[in-house]
Amino acid sequence: MPPGEVIFLTFRLADTLPRQLLAHLHEETALLVNRVDITPEQLYATQKKYFGRFDHHLNQAAFGPTWLAQPDIAALVKQSLHYFDGRTYDLHGYCLMPNHVHLVMGIAPEAPPLTKTLQRLKSYTATQANRLLGRSGTFWQAESYDHVVRNGEMERIMAYVLENPVKAGLVDDWQQWPHSYVK
Repeated sequence: MPPGEVIFLTFRLADTLPRQLLAHLHEETALLVNRVDITPEQLYATQKKYFGRFDHHLNQAAFGPTWLAQPDIAALVKQSLHYFDGRTYDLHGYCLMPNHVHLVMGIAPEAPPLTKTLQRLKSYTATQANRLLGRSGTFWQAESYDHVVRNGEMERIMAYVLENPVKAGLVDDWQQWPHSYVK
């Protein structure tokens, strides 16, 4: 991701969605995306639809771990997100759900590649969270979803991030959710 861009990023705990469901979502999306006659607008709409379905299943938290619901694990991840604010990115906002994280940030001009920052963040939090949980093994899923925020999208995306716990039925108002942040 180029410096100066604002990014909407989602990453999740390992094994939070069944492989069969992921394969089905990928296959369904690939059929649409690989059409020869697809326009950029249709491609974008297809990607948004895929992400919406993906996020819907994550919000149900019906499969896999929900370690981010534990206050000490959530505090660790939030502290780590703030650690990089002003260093490699400008943190606009985030929401920690029980099994995934939504993050909106602007890439700093002199920042290392986003993959490096995300790798550092995930590595540190995985090590510390596993220690707190008394476990070992994979904590975060390797892949993440990232999207450059287009002109005019910021308000909608921030609303999406902040309203996520409401949509998932965890609270009635986003401000009641203790794991949300907006600058």
